Amino acid sequence: MDYSEQNNRNYRSETHHKSQQMAGSCHKLDCCNWLKDIPESGKANNIVEIRFKNTRKDFYRNVNELRLNAGDIVAVEASPGHDVGIVSLTGELAYRRMIKGNGMKDTEEMKKVYRKVKPADLEKWEEAIALEQSTMLKSRKMAEDMKLDMKIGDVEYQGDNTKAIFYYIADGRVDFRELIKVLADEFKVRIEMRQIGARQETGRIGGIGPCGRELCCSSWITNFVSVSTNSARHQELSLNPQKLAGQCGKLKCCLNYELGSYLDAQQDFPDTSIPLETEKGVAYHQKTDIYKRLMWYSFDKEKIVNLTVIPVERVAAIQEENKKGHKVQFLEDKATFTDTFEVFKSDDGEESLDRFRNSSKPARKRSKRKKRKWKPRNEK
Repeated sequence: MDYSEQNNRNYRSETHHKSQQMAGSCHKLDCCNWLKDIPESGKANNIVEIRFKNTRKDFYRNVNELRLNAGDIVAVEASPGHDVGIVSLTGELAYRRMIKGNGMKDTEEMKKVYRKVKPADLEKWEEAIALEQSTMLKSRKMAEDMKLDMKIGDVEYQGDNTKAIFYYIADGRVDFRELIKVLADEFKVRIEMRQIGARQETGRIGGIGPCGRELCCSSWITNFVSVSTNSARHQELSLNPQKLAGQCGKLKCCLNYELGSYLDAQQDFPDTSIPLETEKGVAYHQKTDIYKRLMWYSFDKEKIVNLTVIPVERVAAIQEENKKGHKVQFLEDKATFTDTFEVFKSDDGEESLDRFRNSSKPARKRSKRKKRKWKPRNEK
């Protein structure tokens, strides 16, 4: 046995160990099976959820009644040939996710799980994975030479190395029929083009968000929900595109995280488009602190000057008085409302600007020594 053959064997054993680690490690598409201790129904025994690359998941039927657990690498039916994936969910929860999330029925025709992978299947799968990076770079060059307005972001080979999925991003429709012919002649596999959005592209690239954590789209988000500027308006955020946009150029997904709680808190808030009429003049709404239930009003509609802070209940009471044709004397209720911005005062002088000065330290005495006047040596 020569050195190159021994080196190839070592490489295959190393990649096999890595694939086993990948199967059992924490992954973005992992799901906690919180129904694993509940007895399974008869329909749920043969439903398995399999995950693949690029947030791709699908449900398969375990017709051979294999004993599968989360993390097992299996060979599944594909068109054409077979694909290799990792079991992410089994049992009752997989069945319920199939019915509720995908809208599938148990009677529908489903693809099958063939077997657990054999060493030959695993070697072919690892060879296909090793080709993905070079294939993506070559296909990008081909698309650029054909002057197509598209960017190929990733390539996923099928487990048996007979088909490749090219994920691309484009602003509009692209006629890539000629590109498919060139790719098929170059790589000798079946070609499938799949368009993705800017959020999916950023999720695969990854990065660090302004919060200092890993991007949600690359760590745990799999289903992207549309985000609109109304989410920022309901949360009283400044409509600054530079601050609201994420690394993908779209509105941040986290704008939807606390939207429900903000909407619940605002259910009994008065209409901010209605000005408040007082004997001093008309006051216009400027901003709101939703959780503190405070609203700021100013008598100048254009400029935010001389703001007056009022509780929500007081604003509703003033609007009721205005509907009856009465003008209130003061915006704030002098009897019940204290100044929100009253500075905390303490007896030890914590709010004083001179609190860091050490008054006990004696002042530095100025030297009374007279400076000697310099004279040349030869001068008497």
